[in-house]
Amino acid sequence: MTPKIERFLAEHRADTPCLVVDLDVVVESYARVRDTVPDASISYAVKANPAREVLETLIALDSGFDAASMFEIETCLSLGAPPESIIYGNTIKKSADIEAAYARGIRLFAFDSEAELEKLAVAAPEAGVYCRILTSGDGADWPLSRKFGCELDMAADLMLRARDRGLDPVGISFHVGSQQTDACQWDIAIGNAAKVFDATAERGLNLRMINMGGGYPVRYRKDVPDLDTVGQTIRAAIARHFGDNPPEMIIEPGRSITAEAGVIETEVVLISSKDYANGVRWVYLDIGKFGGLAETMDEAIQYPIATPHDGSSEGPVAIAGPTCDGADILYENAGYQLPLGLKVGDKVLLLKAGAYTTTYASVGFNGFPPLKAFYI
Repeated sequence: MTPKIERFLAEHRADTPCLVVDLDVVVESYARVRDTVPDASISYAVKANPAREVLETLIALDSGFDAASMFEIETCLSLGAPPESIIYGNTIKKSADIEAAYARGIRLFAFDSEAELEKLAVAAPEAGVYCRILTSGDGADWPLSRKFGCELDMAADLMLRARDRGLDPVGISFHVGSQQTDACQWDIAIGNAAKVFDATAERGLNLRMINMGGGYPVRYRKDVPDLDTVGQTIRAAIARHFGDNPPEMIIEPGRSITAEAGVIETEVVLISSKDYANGVRWVYLDIGKFGGLAETMDEAIQYPIATPHDGSSEGPVAIAGPTCDGADILYENAGYQLPLGLKVGDKVLLLKAGAYTTTYASVGFNGFPPLKAFYI
C-alpha cells in the first residue's frame, strides 16, 4: 500500500468495501512494462480497469488501447483517445458493433473464425485484421485457452481468405493466459506465430505484425517471473524465430498496469466456526465474488491480505463473501492464515486489487451496490 492510499483511507474513512487506486503507480507500472519490450507498441487492455481516471492517465502517456466492446471504444474516444490508437481485440463481435467501430475510425480488428471474417469483410471493408491462434494456457493462473483462437493451419488459411475478401491481413495474435507464471510460454507462442508467417509466405502473403496479448504476471502470494525476465524471453524468442526480419509487435498489458496500484478496504462482518473439532475459522467480508472478486474463482487469484493485527499469532481460515450464495467463497483451500486477534468490525486490506475488480462487480446481487472506487 502506498503512502497516498494510506493517507486517503485514514482521512476519508469511506464506507466499505471500496477500491482506492494510486494513479502514480499506474504511471510507474506503464513505464516498467514499456521497458520490457521497447520496440513493441502498448495497447492497454481496457477491460482490466476502464475507469476514466486510468484511461486519461494512459492517454497522456500516448498509450494505445485494446477494446473488448463498442462500449469500451466509445469510452476511450470520449476521453480523447484517437481512433487509430484503439484496436478491437475481441474475436466475438456483433456485425452492428463492427460497423459502428469502423464508422468511428477503428481500423484494426481481431478474429479467429471464418464467420467472424465474413462479418468484418462486409462491415469493415479494407480494414486491418489479425487472426488469433490457440495457446495451451499452461502456466497461467487465469487461462484463456479453447474459447479463443484457432489452430495454425486454419489461421494461415483464414489470413489468405482475408486477403481474398479485400481486407488487410496484418498478422497473428495470441494470449498465453492471464497471470502467466511460465515465461517460456511466450517463446512457444511466438514460435507458433512464426510458423503461420512461414505458411502464408509460401502462398504469397507476407504478414507483418504479432500481437502478443497480455499475461504479464503480478506477484500476489507466490513468486512469479519478473517483468524483466518476461521481456528478455520475448526479445530472445523474436530474435530466434524471426532472425533479422522482426515483425511489428503489440503487447496488451492490463493486470500489470493497474493491479499493484489498487487496494480494496473491506470490513470483517462475521467470524465463525463450523464445528468444535475443526480449528478453521470462517471469516466473512463485506465483499465477495459478486462484489468484484470474481477472479477468486477456483482460488485462482490470491490477493495478499493485511490486517490491523499483523505480526501476532495466526491460525487457518476460510474466507467468504457476504451474499446468500453458496458459491461466494473466496478461499478455502489456499492455506490462508489470519491473526487470531482478528475480530468483527476490523478493516482489512486486499492488496494489488486494482485490476479486474470494479469491472467484475455485479450491478446489485442480493441488493449490494457495485464496488465503489476512488482514484487519487
